[in-house]
Amino acid sequence: MDNVSDSEFSSSADELLDTEEGQTRQLEIPEALAGERLDKVLAQLMPEFSRNRIQGWIEAGYVKSHGQILKVRHRSQAGELITVDIQPEPEEMAYLPEDIPLEIVFEDDDLLIINKPAGMVVHPAAGNWQGTLLNALLHHYPKIAEVPRCGIVHRLDKETSGLLMVAKTIEAQLDLVRQLESRRVVRRYFALAWGLVKPQTIDAPIGRDPKDRLKMAIVRGQQGKVAITHIKRLATVELADKSITAIQVQLETGRTHQIRVHLESVGHPLLGDLVYRKRVPAQAAQLEFARGGQALHALVLGILHPRTQETMLWQAPLPPDMTDLVHQLGFSSEVAQVDLESLDV
Repeated sequence: MDNVSDSEFSSSADELLDTEEGQTRQLEIPEALAGERLDKVLAQLMPEFSRNRIQGWIEAGYVKSHGQILKVRHRSQAGELITVDIQPEPEEMAYLPEDIPLEIVFEDDDLLIINKPAGMVVHPAAGNWQGTLLNALLHHYPKIAEVPRCGIVHRLDKETSGLLMVAKTIEAQLDLVRQLESRRVVRRYFALAWGLVKPQTIDAPIGRDPKDRLKMAIVRGQQGKVAITHIKRLATVELADKSITAIQVQLETGRTHQIRVHLESVGHPLLGDLVYRKRVPAQAAQLEFARGGQALHALVLGILHPRTQETMLWQAPLPPDMTDLVHQLGFSSEVAQVDLESLDV
């Protein structure tokens, strides 16, 4: 098909209408493009969008004529009115507010403490552009958009539940980041791991896995960053001759996937972990665990208040899926409890 200049389309009907979903564009097919395939026609009429993107809209049913969904191979007629529901790219949705419920543990003018559910991604990224904590924050706290990264100062993995702090002001964010960097923040996690886990400190640098860039690994040399994890054994049970240990984990540093990488490196992967494991014990088939990932919960969070410097500590009880798993295995219902008065910030 010969390229047609924009001036040839200047008299065609081209109206942009606002809708709740985004934008709808109505186009009248000019004589010069009559008989051409629909995707080629739209690529000429809407040069600001790639042909692949336009083809995706057609295949998804977002392109119609008189209410009828059109196919890519549709041959357009002169004067035909085409309606295109323009769909935003996933990246364009990343910083849009979404009405997602949040469990707020604490809130004042400076910060939020949130009990994040398993399954929620903290920050938009490839494969998870919507439905994140950031999208929820923008809905419930519109002014938080003025703070870098919408106030997020640390993250939890998608399938990890528990406590997470969010700054509501730039000043609070800077102070909380400094506390993290100076290792002043108290973070205690409850986890269930395969095997008889002994009390220990794991001091092993973490970096991108050179064999799989989507994973983290123990990486020596300049590519690895200091990572220190303290493990406390709480209790151990037997499941068909396989030990399972309830542990409390203290983070001294906060590398991506740190707990999961460190536990797997010493032969004790977390129950439910789909990534950091060499094999799944046969005994896993006997367990029912609702979440789609690791049995890991951010149980305790402690900071100095960014404005008053008051010591503040919070504890989030185990969510129902973790509680059910603890009961299935026969652990005491009190196994995850922490005496906050024994902790120092």
